[in-house]
Amino acid sequence: MLERDLQTKVADYLRLQYPKAIFHSDYGSGVKLTVRQATIQKRQNGGRRGWPDMFIAEPSPRCIDGSWNNEWHGLFIELKKEGTRLKKKDGTWATDHIAEQAKMMVELEKRDYLAKFAVGFEEAKDIIDSYLNHMGMSL
Repeated sequence: MLERDLQTKVADYLRLQYPKAIFHSDYGSGVKLTVRQATIQKRQNGGRRGWPDMFIAEPSPRCIDGSWNNEWHGLFIELKKEGTRLKKKDGTWATDHIAEQAKMMVELEKRDYLAKFAVGFEEAKDIIDSYLNHMGMSL
């Protein structure tokens, strides 16, 4: 399954299982763009690279030091096709691109967004279910 197909499958799952959830999927993330298109997309993204593939614009409670008074503002998911290795055996990121994505995810978490890698559909589904079930969204 290509990454764009995975993205579509995850979007379909969200739409069917969580019809009230507001989400956005970045269609351009898995598409080969011309140089001109890539330049436009980069400008539209503030010149930043490593932006995650999907965003679920639903807050969710999180526990910090035993307190559930804090909230994630939303969930970002960076989708990877099944079998993708995120890290090398030495613990470093498998590619410069994945390292760049991980850095962006750290920055998002500093701003109270949950940001996760999901390798394959089942992992993405598990992350989504865990996140949205804390909110009491019905399946």
